[in-house]
Amino acid sequence: MSDSPDLKFYREKILVVGLGVTGLWTARCLAGRGAAVTISEARNETELDPNVCREIRDQGIRLETGGHRNDTVMASERIVLSPGVPPDTELFHAARKMGIPVTGELELASRLIDTPMIAVTGTNGKSSVTAFLGAMLQNANQKVFVGGNIGTPLMAYVAGAQNADYIVVEVSSFQLDTIETFSPFVSIILNISPDHLDRYSSYADYARSKLRIFMNQRAGQYVILNDEDERLSKVYPQSGVSIFRFGIQRKEGRNAFITDKSVLMSVLGDKQSGFPLESFRLPGEHNLQNLMAVVLAGLALNIDPAVIQKTIGELRGLADRLEWVAERGGVAFYNDSKGTNVDAAIKAIMSFERPVVLIAGGRHKGADYAPLVKAAEGRVRYAVLLGEAKDMLAKAFEGTVPYSICENMEEAVTGAFSQALSGDVVLLSPACSSFDQFRDYAHRGRIFRAAVERLVRG
Repeated sequence: MSDSPDLKFYREKILVVGLGVTGLWTARCLAGRGAAVTISEARNETELDPNVCREIRDQGIRLETGGHRNDTVMASERIVLSPGVPPDTELFHAARKMGIPVTGELELASRLIDTPMIAVTGTNGKSSVTAFLGAMLQNANQKVFVGGNIGTPLMAYVAGAQNADYIVVEVSSFQLDTIETFSPFVSIILNISPDHLDRYSSYADYARSKLRIFMNQRAGQYVILNDEDERLSKVYPQSGVSIFRFGIQRKEGRNAFITDKSVLMSVLGDKQSGFPLESFRLPGEHNLQNLMAVVLAGLALNIDPAVIQKTIGELRGLADRLEWVAERGGVAFYNDSKGTNVDAAIKAIMSFERPVVLIAGGRHKGADYAPLVKAAEGRVRYAVLLGEAKDMLAKAFEGTVPYSICENMEEAVTGAFSQALSGDVVLLSPACSSFDQFRDYAHRGRIFRAAVERLVRG
C-alpha cells in the first residue's frame, strides 16, 4: 500500500497502539481527517483519565483497553505505534506478514509535514539541545515548533496550521526504530552510551537505532556529530551529506572546539569564527558539548552570528536537568531527575568541583553501575539510595562510597542533608528510571523539589 500525496490512508481503518500523549494526538488528527480510528491500550480503563476516554469516544474513536486484541490488529488497514510500544512483538510481526503497514508516529508525521526539520537524538542532552535550538530560532525571529519526545508530539503540529519556519524535534531510539522515509534537514547525534537495555537485546542494537536518524538524508542536508564519542567518531554518513563534528579539544577534522574561553568554529570552508563563553552559565563539559551542537546547527541554518552569541548568554538549564533548587547552610540542592541512566548521572557528578552527596536509585534499566562508582570515587562524599535498584546500587558502592538506604524521597533529602557539609552539593541524579515510585522523571523531580523546599523552610 502506497502513501501517495492524496493521503489515501485518511480513509483507512487505522489502529493506534498506546494511549499516551502521542497516541492521543495521533488518533485525534487521523479521526479529524476522516479515518476510522481505534485506540488499543494495554492498561485497563480504570487506570485511565475518564475525561480522555470521554473525549475519545465523543470524536467517534473506538477505545479498547486491557491488552491488544489479535482480531482488531488483523482487521486494521494500518497500525501506528506509540514510541513506548515495542515494534518487534509477535503480534505486529504477524500483521506485517499479512501486508498491514506498521509504522510509528514520527514516520507518519514526517510524511505529512513540509516544514524543514532539525532532529536531535542522543542518550543524554537531547531535551536541552532541542529547547536551546528553539530559543535560538526564536531569537532569529523565526516561527518555530519545538516538540517530539520533549513534550508536544509532531502529530499536534500536523493537526494545526503548520505555519512554522522550522520544526525542532527531539527523537528517541524508540521512535527511530519505526522510521522508513524520515529525513530531517539537520540531524544531530549528541552521544551514545548504554541505555534502555531492558528493551534492546544489546548495546549495539541500541546504538544502531540512534544511527538510523540520518539513514535517509541526502545531499544538501546536514549531520552534526560528537567527535569525542567513540562510536560517533567512526561514523560517516552517506556521500553528499555535510558532516559537522565537535569536541572539547582542537583536533583535525573537528568543526567546533573550545579554546581561550570561546567556541571556535570552522565550517563550509569559511574562516574560523569564535563565540565567547563569558556569559555561558551552565556547568559541566557536557553542556559545552551541547552548546557546540547548537552553534553548529545555527551556522548550518545561516543564523546571524550576533543572534547565536545572544542565545549563548541566555541559555539556562531545563527543569530536572542539573536544575538549581535551593540552598541551606551552604549546601546547594540540584535536581537532575532526568539523569535516568548511568552516563547521565556520571556527567552530572563530573559537573561539580564541590563534593557531592548523591541521591540515586529507581527502576533498574539493565546497565552496569561500575562506571558510576568509578566516577563517584573522590567526588561523592556519601550516597543515599532508594527505589527498586537500591540494593544493586548498594552492592556496587560497597567499599568505595559510604551510603545509606531509604524508602522515599522525603527520607532521601533529609538523609542527604544530614551527611552534607557547608560547601557541598546534594545532587539527585538517579541513574535509573522513575517508574517504580513515580509517574515519570518530571514527577520525581517535583517531589524532590517539594521535599527540598520543606527542608529549607523548616
